[in-house]
Amino acid sequence: MAQTQAAPPSGTSKQAPGIYRYKVSDFEVTAFHEGTVPRVIDDKFVVNAPLPEVQAALEKAFLPKDKINNTFTTLVVNTGRNLVAIDTGFADNGPPTVGQAWANMKAAGIDPARIDTVIISHFHGDHISGLRLKDGSAAYPNAQVMVPAAEWAFWMDDGRMNAAPEAARAGFATARRSFEPYGAKIARYEPGKELVPGITSVEAYGHSPGHTAFTIASGNGRLLVLSDASNLPALFVRQPDWSPVFDMDKDMARAARRRLLDMAAAERMQVAAYHFPFPATGFIAKQGNGFEFEPVLWSAIL
Repeated sequence: MAQTQAAPPSGTSKQAPGIYRYKVSDFEVTAFHEGTVPRVIDDKFVVNAPLPEVQAALEKAFLPKDKINNTFTTLVVNTGRNLVAIDTGFADNGPPTVGQAWANMKAAGIDPARIDTVIISHFHGDHISGLRLKDGSAAYPNAQVMVPAAEWAFWMDDGRMNAAPEAARAGFATARRSFEPYGAKIARYEPGKELVPGITSVEAYGHSPGHTAFTIASGNGRLLVLSDASNLPALFVRQPDWSPVFDMDKDMARAARRRLLDMAAAERMQVAAYHFPFPATGFIAKQGNGFEFEPVLWSAIL
């Protein structure tokens, strides 16, 4: 008699919707898995560490030594007064392995048209491309878009764009295209400004000229949104002085990374980070000259 499979293969290469909710006191934070992009690990990935040391760190963390999946996680914060998106991913503008946050948001019952504020940490394409859909319309049609003033000054400078190497001009073009639908709805902010009640900008320059982190505070709860101050925890949390190729001013970025990780560890603050493994939230512990990332325990209840 022919054998049958008790549980046939799923027939899909995708996971179920990537959604994780947690509370910061009275605020509700929802993390959305945006997808991944593979990245080859070569001698250019960490610019100030020998490749064998980088590979050993990856092996210690049970990760492949030749390639990683760069992960993206966007956030929506419901403060009770505001519905705030922090960074946007790609929406329908990226490669096939990304763009999932848009669908995951809808699966979570959040209508992008109800988001009243979009806060941008910096203008790298994986953080802003999702502002505008492929058809040219605003992905968040009723939102004010808040951007770091230093970031706007850099990427919107025609002279700087024209002087940039040809390969670097794509970043300037992405910034201009992404913000075009919003016009007068764009507001520039400085470090230390409360952007909406409970969400405050924190200077973290270096990864880009105006790169910004955020504190989210409600009652006794605090969350430090690291943005891109640290990338893959197995490398850049454990070795905060290592510099990934993505950091534009590597000295400033290292200083910002150490300052924020020190603050999180000393104050026992929960953190969220754009490129940490989903759901991209947990805690930072001091470990020798570096740190350890301790992921939150997955909870089925808020």
